[in-house]
Amino acid sequence: MNIKLFIFIILFLVLSTTKASAFVKSSAYLATTEGSRANDDRVKTLKAYLEENNSPLASSAQVFVDSADEYNIDWKLVAAISGVESTFGQAIPPASYNAWGWGVYGDNVIYFSSWDDGIKTISQGIRERYMNERGATNVYEIGSTYATSTTWAQRVEMYMQRIDDYTALNTSDGLSISL
Repeated sequence: MNIKLFIFIILFLVLSTTKASAFVKSSAYLATTEGSRANDDRVKTLKAYLEENNSPLASSAQVFVDSADEYNIDWKLVAAISGVESTFGQAIPPASYNAWGWGVYGDNVIYFSSWDDGIKTISQGIRERYMNERGATNVYEIGSTYATSTTWAQRVEMYMQRIDDYTALNTSDGLSISL
C-alpha cells in the first residue's frame, strides 16, 4: 500500500472520530494558540498548496501566516476565503488585488495596492470587525454577515480542511508534523 494513502486513511479515521465532538464549536475555530505555532511549516505548506492551485497568492504565503499571527486568527482562514471568493486570486476585478470579495458588490470594488496589502487588510478586518466587534468565533458566525450566500461558511471551512489535509498528505515531501 502506498505510504501516503496509508497515512491519509489513518488520519481520516482519527479525524473522523474527533471531528464529531469538535463540530459543536466548528472545526474552523478562528483563534490560534501558541502551541500550534511552535515548530511548524505553515508557510511552506500554504505556499505549496497555493502553487498547486495555480494561485498568484502563493508568493505571499509568509504574509498570510504573519498576518494571522499578528491578529490571532487561524492561518488558513484568509487563504480559504480567497478560495471561495476568487479561486485563490484567479478571478478578481481587474487590477484590484482583491481576492476576498471585500467590499465588492454591484459596481463597487475596493482596490488594494498589492496581494500583501489585501492579506493584511482582510486579516485585520476579520479580527476587528467580525471577531472583536461582532463576537464571531467561527466561520459560520463570520459568514452570516460577510457574504449573502448561505453556503459561504461551509465552503470556507472546506478549503481550510483541504489545506489541513494537504499538510497531512505531503509530510513525506519535507513538511514536518507534530502529534
